Amino acid sequence: MSLPSPIASFPPGYQIFQGSGLHRALLVKFMQCTYAEFEPTGTYSHLATTVDQYFSQETPLWWVKLNRTSDDECPDILNHPIACLWVGTAIDQMSGDRHAQIFLLYVAPAHRRQGIGAALMHQAEQWSLARGDRKIGLQVFQSNQPAVTLYNRLGYEVQSLGMVKPLSRSETMKDGKGRNMKPSSTS
Repeated sequence: MSLPSPIASFPPGYQIFQGSGLHRALLVKFMQCTYAEFEPTGTYSHLATTVDQYFSQETPLWWVKLNRTSDDECPDILNHPIACLWVGTAIDQMSGDRHAQIFLLYVAPAHRRQGIGAALMHQAEQWSLARGDRKIGLQVFQSNQPAVTLYNRLGYEVQSLGMVKPLSRSETMKDGKGRNMKPSSTS
């Protein structure tokens, strides 16, 4: 399937281009930057495995870089992407329908609040529509309020809520009503 050409409403001064398999290491780096904003001391070497497993021609990747002019003082800086969009496919577990899923949207902090994220979201939506999807999904950390605000403004709604609980062997188990449960014996 051919990808839609870059959207016309991209912010001035920035240029979008399609990524390729040659960009795997850079994609991992951008994923690491995303998670490091929320857990700076984390180790994210496992993300390379995620990229190896899921990145393909079926999961397009777009990059954003600054437009380059002939009188730039630091042309090398302008060749490095400052934003990334990686999109793939998910299956709605309620309906069984295929839909687009945003795997990664990252904009470097110095380039945020300039319309780049919204333009990349529009790019993802255009790609999704071109392949016949009727919806698009994403996951976002609840604590990432700027992203949550952007997605709400763009019409995204909460469909499900992911919940986790850290487990410890010394912790007392609770039943569905919050009462302590007796540990089961495993002999």
